[in-house]
Amino acid sequence: MRNGVARSHPRPPSPTGAVQSVDRAMAVLELLARHGTLGVTELAAEIGVHKSTVSRLVSTLEGRDLVTPDRTGRLQLGPGLMRLAGAAGARLDVVQEARPAARLLATRTQETVNLVVLGRDAALYVDQVVAPGAASPNYNWVGQHAPLHATSNGKMLLCELSDAELVGLVGEPARFTPRTVTDLDALRADLALARSRGYTVVTDELDVGLTAVAAPVRNLHGVICASLSVSGPTYRMGEERVAEILPLLLEAAEDVSARMGWRQVDTAPA
Repeated sequence: MRNGVARSHPRPPSPTGAVQSVDRAMAVLELLARHGTLGVTELAAEIGVHKSTVSRLVSTLEGRDLVTPDRTGRLQLGPGLMRLAGAAGARLDVVQEARPAARLLATRTQETVNLVVLGRDAALYVDQVVAPGAASPNYNWVGQHAPLHATSNGKMLLCELSDAELVGLVGEPARFTPRTVTDLDALRADLALARSRGYTVVTDELDVGLTAVAAPVRNLHGVICASLSVSGPTYRMGEERVAEILPLLLEAAEDVSARMGWRQVDTAPA
């Protein structure tokens, strides 16, 4: 016991190559999670560093709302961690809820199905399902980022954002192939079409030879929280093939949206 704090679990050694300041900041958060509240002196003793070092770490963490003082001045976890946990939880939830529908969709289409969310200024791939018995795709996208303006999933995630949000996320669109849309007005037209028909098709815009069709996944509030897509080589993903896949994709996306709590209200006149 140090300074009245029971050290029930020894602190594991730092991973090889860890950035020391980041490792110490993580140690602060882990100790506060374990004990509830601690003072700077107690934290310094637990981590084995000088109080001034902990003070600097705490100041940085406070600036991000990850740590906050209580009424007595002792430190506790801050609201910033709740925001991070909420974002991570939402992503985990959509992956869990989408997996059954994605597996069925991959089986029915015999193509690769991807689930994508908005990650900073890119499309973040959070799940991928390959059709049973099909050859593995050339690339596993899970955990990877792709440009928003050059992918079907990215355009789906962009299509209901404000123009200011669009410009902030896309900036100056980069060109990847001769078919990449790099003009913002042309991109706006693509997004308006996606918004009006409820899906988007992208052919050869990120990689020549790759076509994908995507549909929105909505959360409890009806906001697009993810995009579900079916992709395959362009030579077999022509207009007729896309037309075959589209109703299956839309059905799957609606199923996932329902699992996320979204209930579409029929507003058509009687």
